[in-house]
Amino acid sequence: MSTALPNALEARGTIDPTGSLDCGVIGNCAFSALVDRMGRMVWCCLPRFDGDPVFNALLDPSEKGSLWSVELEDFARSEQVYEPNTAVLRTRLFDSGGNGIEITDFAPRFLSRDRMFRPLMLVRRVRPLGSGVRVRVIMRPRFEYGAKAPEITQGSHHIRYVGPDQTLRLNTDASLNYVMSESFFLLDRPLNFMLGPDETLADGIKDTAHRFELETISYWRTWSRRLALPLEWQDVVIRAAITLKLSLYEDTGAIIAAMTTSIPEAPGSERNWDYRYCWLRDAFFVIRALNSLSEVGTMEDYLRWLSNVVARAKGGHIQPLYGIGLEEELPESIIEHLPGYRNNGPVRVGNQAQEHFQHDVYGNIVLGAAQAFFDHRLFRRAGHAEFVQLEAVGEQAFRLYDEPDAGMWELRTRARVHTSSVLMNWAACDRLAKIAEELDLPERATFWGERAEIIRNRLLTEAWSEERQAFAESLGGRDLDASVLLMAEINFIDPMDPRFVATVDALEKSLCDGPYMRRYEAPDDFGKPETAFNICTFWRIDALARIGREDEARAVFEAMLAARNHLGLLSEDTHPDTGEMWGNFPQTYSMVGLINCAMRLSKPWNSVV
Repeated sequence: MSTALPNALEARGTIDPTGSLDCGVIGNCAFSALVDRMGRMVWCCLPRFDGDPVFNALLDPSEKGSLWSVELEDFARSEQVYEPNTAVLRTRLFDSGGNGIEITDFAPRFLSRDRMFRPLMLVRRVRPLGSGVRVRVIMRPRFEYGAKAPEITQGSHHIRYVGPDQTLRLNTDASLNYVMSESFFLLDRPLNFMLGPDETLADGIKDTAHRFELETISYWRTWSRRLALPLEWQDVVIRAAITLKLSLYEDTGAIIAAMTTSIPEAPGSERNWDYRYCWLRDAFFVIRALNSLSEVGTMEDYLRWLSNVVARAKGGHIQPLYGIGLEEELPESIIEHLPGYRNNGPVRVGNQAQEHFQHDVYGNIVLGAAQAFFDHRLFRRAGHAEFVQLEAVGEQAFRLYDEPDAGMWELRTRARVHTSSVLMNWAACDRLAKIAEELDLPERATFWGERAEIIRNRLLTEAWSEERQAFAESLGGRDLDASVLLMAEINFIDPMDPRFVATVDALEKSLCDGPYMRRYEAPDDFGKPETAFNICTFWRIDALARIGREDEARAVFEAMLAARNHLGLLSEDTHPDTGEMWGNFPQTYSMVGLINCAMRLSKPWNSVV
């Protein structure tokens, strides 16, 4: 029987010492980890997404970096693939004789005792493929962003890694001596490794690991089966949807923008940011994409978090992002001792954007909550009380719609009345009017409809640049910005309006590098961006399809599918010359784009069935 994995990427030769985003993500909506195609766990933050990276080799590939790997003697090639429709990852390493090992990685997630079981636990199961293979286990967690090595103690069937603020316990049926000495040994039977809190297992290691794997596979297959998929690109959409689900911090309902910090947008750019927090803008797009697949559970979780943000604001200022536990203060600092991804520092923790005024946030809040007033499937539909809360958000949207802000691209040294912010403030008023109609509140519907029309008229008049024959990035401006493509996506303008069609043409001429699209043309705080911003390319695809250029849209979409890594994941940016992924990973914005464009472009089911 062949041991080859279907559709798997082969990797040959030695491990790339500089790091790569050719990684898979595993997680359980409490935390996550990245595993490269050699089976090395190179990134994992505990006890939550924005916690201490106990494995940090993605940002420190040196001997001081921390990782968890299972190395095969005489390595020749590798294959890696997800168990279909799940977040369970399988990596196979082969030696020059064709024998090898299979590593199965996952974080347990399944229903148990009428609630979701999602422990802070990583499970690795290793089995031989063939005979005569020798392996060694490298287990090197570190603490305080790699500054502290753990104290190590040994029990009868476990090893404890004690740090200043947390202790990890490795339960295993492998030889503890071989693990602690990092010695090569003959792998003559399957082995199981369970890394988590310093707690005793209730059952045997082998039986527990096996049961957790089966239960986790069953959970994800059941979850995926309920998705309302397009006819085409189903595997693309399933992988994107699972990745978005893994970005949910289920305890509070927050949705992180990405699982990493400080992967630069381009080499040497110092555009290194910490994305392990919840941006209201990004979260809205995640909710919108999953809702389109009829996965509304994530929206219900997110609305728990969002309602807390709105209640705390009491009708006042709302930050563009918060910590996943609703933290307001996210002070930005630099970790000096970490060299960074491919030695591209600095490594930042925290994000100064929490101090910004980004006025599109109010529209993103209303848009993110709107479906809850209309969807009869929800366990708890939104009603009058929630509408009153959102009206306070709408008041802020209308009060600030023509005030300068940092914009959705979070410019640190320049404020303007950004078109994208005005657009989202229009959306806040427009959706409040529609919600009021649904709630049979005609006076409030008229009130918000009139406000929406005021903003709409101002935007259509002042954002249009006669010189550029396009909607510009700010009122009265002339520079171009891809975010104006959202005008069609949120139903502000008929996509066949000559002004929108002309805007698409102008943006393509100014911002496109082949199939890829940059965010804007004007230099920012760091100069002109070098890489293409993936979500902008997806906005372009959507716009092309809406204005009747569907063949071009499909061609650009195929280029973006080719830009994914071997497991179907995307980062924030694509380098137009090298095709390499840059920016934080996996980026929810980018995975959203895959779903939206597949849904937009796919042939209908009734064309074949």
